[in-house]
Amino acid sequence: MTSKRFGIIDIGSNSIRLVIYEQTENGAYRVIDESKASARLSGHIDADGRLPHSGIQLIIETLAYFKMLCEASRAYSIRAVATAAVRNAGNSGEIVQAVEEASGIKVEILSGHEEARYGYLGVRNTLDIAEGFIVDIGGGSTEISYFKDRHLLHSVSFPFGSVNTAKQFLKNGNLDEEDLSKIRSMAIKAMEGEPWIRKAPGLPLIGLGGTIRSVSKIDQKAKKYSLGLTHNYQMAAQDVTQWLQSLRAMPLDKRRKVQGLAKERADIIVPGLVIMQAVFQHTAASHYVISGSGLRDGLFFQTVRPERPEADEVLEASVRNLMALHPAMPHAHVEQVNRLSLTLFDALQSRFGLSRRARSYVHTASLLYRIGVTIHYYQYAKHTFYVMAHSRIDGLSHREILICAMIASYKTKSRTRALYSEHKDILAESDLDLIVKLGTLLQLAIAFDRSETQPVTRLDAVLAEHTLSLTLYAGHDAAIEWKEAEAVGKEFTKQWGLSLTADLRMEP
Repeated sequence: MTSKRFGIIDIGSNSIRLVIYEQTENGAYRVIDESKASARLSGHIDADGRLPHSGIQLIIETLAYFKMLCEASRAYSIRAVATAAVRNAGNSGEIVQAVEEASGIKVEILSGHEEARYGYLGVRNTLDIAEGFIVDIGGGSTEISYFKDRHLLHSVSFPFGSVNTAKQFLKNGNLDEEDLSKIRSMAIKAMEGEPWIRKAPGLPLIGLGGTIRSVSKIDQKAKKYSLGLTHNYQMAAQDVTQWLQSLRAMPLDKRRKVQGLAKERADIIVPGLVIMQAVFQHTAASHYVISGSGLRDGLFFQTVRPERPEADEVLEASVRNLMALHPAMPHAHVEQVNRLSLTLFDALQSRFGLSRRARSYVHTASLLYRIGVTIHYYQYAKHTFYVMAHSRIDGLSHREILICAMIASYKTKSRTRALYSEHKDILAESDLDLIVKLGTLLQLAIAFDRSETQPVTRLDAVLAEHTLSLTLYAGHDAAIEWKEAEAVGKEFTKQWGLSLTADLRMEP
């Protein structure tokens, strides 16, 4: 299999976006480029419900530019889809024909249910949430979906979004109380026609699209959030309500200067948030979860894995993908370290009250601890921390990403304490002790394969009252491992409060 590149184009009601994905020879994938044009197609729709020539020409010019970007990146497979603005236009057939003839790119018009399905797929493969609602507020439509046990059960598309709602209700970029109530009533009336939306209270509301991403970035800037990730960022109801009130009270010129808010979204953010809040209240959701993965990601998964686009386990798939993107890592070594560290964890879990989730931290950290070497060997632990903390390990919360990155890059307790102090806004006080314990456990497992030749074929670990007794079975010379373990064992003993004994046995 050779490396392949795919261009995914989303002709949305507010913006037209291109994302170029690469699938490497070993099956890993990543985004290598993206571009965006703020088209506001919903705002171009005339009184007869048609997209005029100016709007069609805007799509043609944008796709011609995107096609050049794809060709420059050698992304010869292009998939373009259109959503609400084109779907609901009275001349949708004319639009598609004109765009295809001028650009040479085939355009699919997605139904509302298809749009919701692809958005759900992007969420399902990147967030480890078993049940919840998804809301995707675009420029010309709003999709709401409900999933349970990681299966999509219901979805609906409503013909209102941030752009066409702004066009209908805003006056000079502002929204008065009467029009705010009208937007909320419009959304509630539409949702009341779908009784399933109210039948599962207390679940997270996962937000897609520019409205919720923008408010999350504003919130992070205001709070000086210490991690530069939007995906899986969580917000309480009162935070979104506060930003809605604050942004609505600002004149448009001042809104354009708010940190975290793109200038081109300043005039449509408030109507979008009113719809978002109405959905939150109608579903009786518990909190907001922001997803950085949605329609375009879902289209990519469907394109490269048409028979089975769904990932089985989000965290495992994400970790394995990250490993595959760094083939210079010593894979046999980290797999060995993974096996040894989990054996040690299992021996200690019950006595120390370690959770099953903590085991997944060890699993993740042990597989990724050498990823920093692919940048530079010297100070690779620092590189490992940075790569892990900023690579969006799907299936982990932001707190858990930091925990895993700190375990993987563990060297000393003082260095860990310094890292912890930089992220006290995200980490809990109890996390420091857990990181130190699991970090020293990982260091001991690493010592048992210091030569990276996998001499240890089996490790038996038995926990007595104050002693952890280890028996190592070796298939070839393990002198390097034995010497390394002596040094690391002292730190392990100090942090765990256990005496450590080890017996090395050569297998015949």
